[in-house]
Amino acid sequence: MNNDMRELYQQMILAHNKSPRNFRIINNPTHYAEGHNQLCGDSLELYLILDDNKLIEDISFQGHGCAITKSAASMMTEALKGKTEEEARKAFEQFHLLITGKLQGKEAQRTLGKLAIFSGVWEYPARVKCASLSWHTAKAALDKREFASTE
Repeated sequence: MNNDMRELYQQMILAHNKSPRNFRIINNPTHYAEGHNQLCGDSLELYLILDDNKLIEDISFQGHGCAITKSAASMMTEALKGKTEEEARKAFEQFHLLITGKLQGKEAQRTLGKLAIFSGVWEYPARVKCASLSWHTAKAALDKREFASTE
């Protein structure tokens, strides 16, 4: 990750940590899951409303964790709102490739847009779990499992 990307990454992480988007409880969600990162103690609850056409009408989260966990959850909710379940599952796969160093550069930006900012996380293995917690939790919610872990 070059210096410009590092600075942008830090700014985005700090902005989403300070003012996370969709940080609230959704009453009567159609899908719900809890996620825990055993390594550092981060924990979150994810709420989803899927309509009859499997479109994500609303998505939100609550919980506590480090700046990476909270900002990744915030950015994920922004990215998934309005997407179909299939598109959300594809985004999960792409994000996983990104944070494990298997998707980089222009392909990452084309596929994931703003989320490509997490491209350097793979260099810090402990932080991969922080960045992926919300995604694993969203996948668990879509799978109708109520619990997700990064372990």
